[in-house]
Amino acid sequence: MKGLIVFSNHMEDVEALGTRALLKRAGLDVKSITFESTLDLKTAFGLPIQADQFGSHTKYDDYDFVVIPGGRYVAMTIDSDTEIQKIAKHFDQKKQLVAAICAGPRFLGRAGILNGKSFTAFTGSEIDAPKGFYQPSKKAIRDTHIITARGAGAVYEFAYEIVSYLQGEEKAKSLLENILY
Repeated sequence: MKGLIVFSNHMEDVEALGTRALLKRAGLDVKSITFESTLDLKTAFGLPIQADQFGSHTKYDDYDFVVIPGGRYVAMTIDSDTEIQKIAKHFDQKKQLVAAICAGPRFLGRAGILNGKSFTAFTGSEIDAPKGFYQPSKKAIRDTHIITARGAGAVYEFAYEIVSYLQGEEKAKSLLENILY
């Protein structure tokens, strides 16, 4: 299975890097893409990182899923975003996994992907999904091919749901056992 994770300046460190690390540990091929003007980025806590490739140079049909982390960048870009919503819609229309954590579900809400679906997100982010069923007490939720999680404290549950969806519950349980969760 091959997937994409969207990296942006000011993304939440744990949600982006922790999720990517857990998915790779589970054996998934995960490439980071960015819609920024450079591959060199800085996380919310100033960690310099480099995305693997530009989103504009990526053939989405070559991948099986997309992950959208949260972070301060969401509030900074949500009103002008077209690319993150577009990639989410692409995978949603193909009924492929779309996973978003913390404020990341705001992009899904704006794209109409959460309409009629149960979801969770960082408190206040539910405003962009008025036709969804917000579940604030849940750490991570899977509804059909959509997985959402509420924040950095739910990265393990988020990764568990992604791995369970893509590779089965036994593989997801094995992942958590291997990290002594």
